[in-house]
Amino acid sequence: MGKIIFYEDRNFQGRSYECIGDNPDLQPHFNACNSARVENGCWMLYERPNYMGHQYFLKRGEYPDYQQWQGLNDSIKSCRLISQHLGSSNHKIRIYERDDYKGEMMEFMEDCPNVYDRFCSHEIHSCNVLDGHWIFYELPSYKGKQYLLRPGEYKKVTDWGSPTAKVGSFRRVLDLH
Repeated sequence: MGKIIFYEDRNFQGRSYECIGDNPDLQPHFNACNSARVENGCWMLYERPNYMGHQYFLKRGEYPDYQQWQGLNDSIKSCRLISQHLGSSNHKIRIYERDDYKGEMMEFMEDCPNVYDRFCSHEIHSCNVLDGHWIFYELPSYKGKQYLLRPGEYKKVTDWGSPTAKVGSFRRVLDLH
């Protein structure tokens, strides 16, 4: 079971809301989110309701300021618990240079801090997550916009919520306690 506590003000001050599972609409519970404490599980926070907008990955720990999770602002409107039974100890992803699994393909079972160094391209147009949960980052070294990929098929970039094929790095979701 997961548990995250959202706070309206920085440094865990102001009105708070405790959440133990997926919530597609946090708007009734707080106006802004300036800090958070993850007590259990891994979470993906979303800027807009219904798991839309910018995404932010948080694992167990304290985040006294939204900038600690690379937040662009204090808007958190939905959240998703990355389920422990779906978070596998084995991870496997196949990335492709074109839509619909076409073009060059590479398979990964480990984190990739720089896609260009391994794939000779800054773009991934489709992928197949065979096992585990992964996070795509817009920039190398796990920086920039983030996108959660659960097991399944992603035939085009919009399937994982990105407006572009630019992926600078990606990593496995491992810390599930």
